[in-house]
Amino acid sequence: MTRACCALAAASVALLAAGCGGGIEAPDLFVVERSGTAPGARLTLLVNEEGGLRCNGGPERKLSDPQIIQARAIQEELKEPAEQGLYLPARSGSVLSYRVRDENGTVRFADNSTGQTKVLRNLALFVLQVAQSVCRLPQESA
Repeated sequence: MTRACCALAAASVALLAAGCGGGIEAPDLFVVERSGTAPGARLTLLVNEEGGLRCNGGPERKLSDPQIIQARAIQEELKEPAEQGLYLPARSGSVLSYRVRDENGTVRFADNSTGQTKVLRNLALFVLQVAQSVCRLPQESA
């Protein structure tokens, strides 16, 4: 083999290696920031299109297939409220507040906001369940 052939072969191998999982990331579905007065209320969940999940900036974890479907459904149902920048203020006695952002905009609400839709209740439940089952946070902090 000539020196040029060897260099071409080495370059080809390098390109193939770079293309196999070499830094391509799935787009984000949404990020949820939860805060509040309860111990452990503070939580950030970043969910991507392929079921990757980051809990409080930690290492990527994986959602189950049903959880991915649930996350995609939530994101789809949040499209219009996010575009409108929906904000439902907390009432007295609120414990948890949520802020969810996606490519369409931002939605903010609290656990006891008046006018919550089904998708907002589903999002709060999704956050609780994923915090416990995937992030493995203790129940009292989830």
